[in-house]
Amino acid sequence: MKKISLILFISVIIISMSACGVDFDGSRMGNENEFIMEYRVLNTTDTQELTAKAGDTIRAEITAKRGSLSIKIQKDGAEPIYERDGISVSNEFEVEVAEDGVYTVEVTGKRAKGSVCFVVENASI
Repeated sequence: MKKISLILFISVIIISMSACGVDFDGSRMGNENEFIMEYRVLNTTDTQELTAKAGDTIRAEITAKRGSLSIKIQKDGAEPIYERDGISVSNEFEVEVAEDGVYTVEVTGKRAKGSVCFVVENASI
């Protein structure tokens, strides 16, 4: 009986330790107009470049189920047009783009579970 309990205990420890090293478990899709991720685990940073023109809007939808996120939207090393740390609740927001260019969306998760969606909406449409 002790031998079975010991084997079971060691098996549980091995299984639980193997899940500790996961940085990303989910799906990701991105192009010059959108960046979409759904994740069961996000313990890393991911980026996507979005192309926008002055007057366009970057619309964001954040679904937070667990953990926290940091988000930054920035054009070529300039001051970020949006930056927020410690996001742990679901949220929607829009950021208006002042200049034409390529904007990098950076998402960093800490034990996060949920999804993010960033879409460039053209002002001319």
